[in-house]
Amino acid sequence: MNAMTLQVVSPVPTDIDIANSIQPQHISAIARKLNLNPNHYDLYGKYKAKVLLPVIDELKGQKDGFYVVVGGITPTPLGEGKSTTTVGLCQALGAFLDKKVVTTLRQPSQGPTFGIKGGAAGGGYSQVIPMDEFNLHLTGDIHAITAANNLLAAAIDTRMFHESTQSDSALFNRLCPPNKQGNRIFNDVMYTRLKKLGIHKKFPEDLTPEEVKRFVRLDVDPDTITWRRVMDVNDRFLRKITVGQGVDERGMVRETGFDISVASEIMAVLALTDSLSDMRARLGKMVIGNSKSGEPVSADDLGLGGALSVLMKDAINPTLMQTLEGTPVFVHAGPFANIAHGNSSIVADKIALKLVGPGGFVVTEAGFGCDIGVEKFMNIKCRYSGLRPQCVVIVATVRALKMHGGGPAVAAGKPLDRAYVSENVGLVEAGCANLARHVEIVKSYGVNVVVAVNRFSSDTDAEIAAVRAAALAAGAYEAVVCSHFAHGGKGAVKQGGVDTRSRYLICAKDINALLIIIVENNPKKIVQSDVTNTNMHHHNFLMRFYQIDLGVVVQKACENATEAFKFLYPLDASIKDKIEAIARSYGASGVEYSEQAEKKIKMYSKQGFAGLPICMAKTQYSFSDNPAAKGAPSGFVLPIRDVRASIGAGFIYPLVGSMSTMPGLPTRPCFYDIDLDVTNGKVKGLS
Repeated sequence: MNAMTLQVVSPVPTDIDIANSIQPQHISAIARKLNLNPNHYDLYGKYKAKVLLPVIDELKGQKDGFYVVVGGITPTPLGEGKSTTTVGLCQALGAFLDKKVVTTLRQPSQGPTFGIKGGAAGGGYSQVIPMDEFNLHLTGDIHAITAANNLLAAAIDTRMFHESTQSDSALFNRLCPPNKQGNRIFNDVMYTRLKKLGIHKKFPEDLTPEEVKRFVRLDVDPDTITWRRVMDVNDRFLRKITVGQGVDERGMVRETGFDISVASEIMAVLALTDSLSDMRARLGKMVIGNSKSGEPVSADDLGLGGALSVLMKDAINPTLMQTLEGTPVFVHAGPFANIAHGNSSIVADKIALKLVGPGGFVVTEAGFGCDIGVEKFMNIKCRYSGLRPQCVVIVATVRALKMHGGGPAVAAGKPLDRAYVSENVGLVEAGCANLARHVEIVKSYGVNVVVAVNRFSSDTDAEIAAVRAAALAAGAYEAVVCSHFAHGGKGAVKQGGVDTRSRYLICAKDINALLIIIVENNPKKIVQSDVTNTNMHHHNFLMRFYQIDLGVVVQKACENATEAFKFLYPLDASIKDKIEAIARSYGASGVEYSEQAEKKIKMYSKQGFAGLPICMAKTQYSFSDNPAAKGAPSGFVLPIRDVRASIGAGFIYPLVGSMSTMPGLPTRPCFYDIDLDVTNGKVKGLS
């Protein structure tokens, strides 16, 4: 795809230093690689553009490319390089295998960027650039979601206030005032409420007093309100607040709180919609609570669906960016995977699949482990998109597997225990139970599984061999060692057509034999400097060429995909049956429901929402509800503390254990390292 040349150095510099060392191509050049012309996008500066929705209609006759989703094993708090693997794989496919490829990623939240996790642009020599723009404001989508969410929150409290202080006729006169001609009219969103009430009249003056009362009084029960305010910052002190304490609110005091913006249902709507009309309908259907008679109250009941759509009209267009090696990236939506469905948008994937066409690749990432992000990708995203993946890549590290095998605790900001930097094959083998369960989860959907072992410099050949053996024994299509962090796309692509199932350790021991294999199969891909560069360490040289298989293996897995795709549960099953099917995939023996959860399940079933898919809000650090339960725990009972509904987005979400929808800041947040170089305006310290 006319890739940029990437000059790697060792040791690998910081992510932001690498990002700042590369001059991005003008985004119009990236667009041309996808045959997009200037009418297909709006520029947001030199290096970002919004790709416009009509592109889907123009390409509707085009066949789709291959669809690949990248998940992971249960991670450590440090992360195992899933985003890096996603980007590295795409750089391999586009920059070295000459395939049309688009990476589709979520937009990072500023919460973890300034908090404990850092950015989400990938890392090392497999990144999305400009890195600072990717991780911060980008094109303002999260800001639009925040504004829309909080407008709805304000409308709820305001409506309750006005209903408490005005008569039916006063409310009606203000909701339907005379126009300039002296006539009362209903606007479009009001007809939605009238239809819901079974009132089929066109003019306000035709309503009876009883119909007026039903129309103007939402009669929201404050105790049932689930809609909270949001902000894109980790702020634990806003988890619970009291509103209505001003002297003008006349005692309208109630307890509520803040979530992080990416946990807003509006973010989920953005990720799951496929058109402007669908987004408008979903936003209007969002349920904020119940009336005192038990009827669900929606955004359209509040008259707000249209205004929310106006705030979101630009956010629905995916943002086009690029990798370090000049391959295209769509960044769109950013729901967390532990408290939301954790996948980028359907819109971005659908456009990308048409743009790459047959033989091309769209590689997307699902958040956290396959028990969370990939499960929701399959059972929620694929249901609404109608798309089916040909391959799932599971990212594993020796470090994480040692932790799952009984290694000491891993904590961000603290040095790793010696167990993680010295050989311990037994610890790795014990931890591979976690990898095996993730492979089993993915294979249950009928999709080929490729395990990508993200290798660190302290990992030994014997440890890598143990991971690969466990992956193949669990049923993986192939297990591949990768070095994309240190080498970019070259660290994730096999040069030529050599079968690699048994050559890892052999080639690692014989560099000359390795060179013969590479040069004979693809001499154009190797240059003399690669062979003779005396500044390159022996280990780095091996990493650059003997672990270069991921791109070709993924291609083969896609080409050999079957049509056996299946969901974990049918939609017509009960809410409890669907929850329990997911719990069993975790290894649970059963599910325990709180009194509150039981009450909510009955209510949502009565309201007609039982046919929606399930989005479990669960810790990312264990298959169970207990983050300390590592490996592959079995036989536990999964506790469901509460059940909520995102009706506009289209799912029911049970809260497992003590999940929080507003993260907190650690003692030493990432913002300590972030600063601005005032001499050149570049960002420093972003990771």
